[in-house]
Amino acid sequence: MPSTVVLEKKKQQVAALSTRIKESCAGIIVDYKGITVEDDTKLRRELREAGVQYTVVKNSILARAAEDAGLAIDNSVVEGTTAVATSVEDYVAAARILNKYAEGHDNFTIKTGYLDGEIIDGAKIESLAKLPSREVLLATVCSVFNAPIAAFARGVQAIVDKGGVEACEPAAKEEAPAEEAAPAEETAPVAEEAPAAEEAPAAEAPAEEAAE
Repeated sequence: MPSTVVLEKKKQQVAALSTRIKESCAGIIVDYKGITVEDDTKLRRELREAGVQYTVVKNSILARAAEDAGLAIDNSVVEGTTAVATSVEDYVAAARILNKYAEGHDNFTIKTGYLDGEIIDGAKIESLAKLPSREVLLATVCSVFNAPIAAFARGVQAIVDKGGVEACEPAAKEEAPAEEAAPAEETAPVAEEAPAAEEAPAAEAPAEEAAE
């Protein structure tokens, strides 16, 4: 019979995997039979960089953890060699990476998968695998929202480069006195011609005195 220590360890493993399944948004269960150590290292690194947790598990532990998490997996899933890949935020990363790897390795197969606690079939897993990564999806969404924002920002920057809206208003006000100054310049010569008319008789007086 298993010792108390062994039973306690298994309980802890079941509880940990059950919590992991509950807290994940998506997961893929695979049969990793035939994978080399080198390939396994590369696969684990790629999954880790994508935010996917990948571990080899015992079938008995998976069966109990899945039941505890409310995940209805088929009995065929808990046969052979088994590894579980789970993701907390990314719905497609595990499916995309593992499906691509399975296509290039005959002995590496996907058993099943789940989304938000619901089992999905192979067709849905393949559909998930064809979706772009989370980063690409976010970049696409951001580009859609940023397009009008960028146009608005360019318009604001154009106003700033010209001195701003307030800076443009005094310039318009300064132009108005320039138009009013024009009549003043036209009347100035008229005021200067008046003394010239009064000086004419004074110039003729000496001429009459000289004739006498």
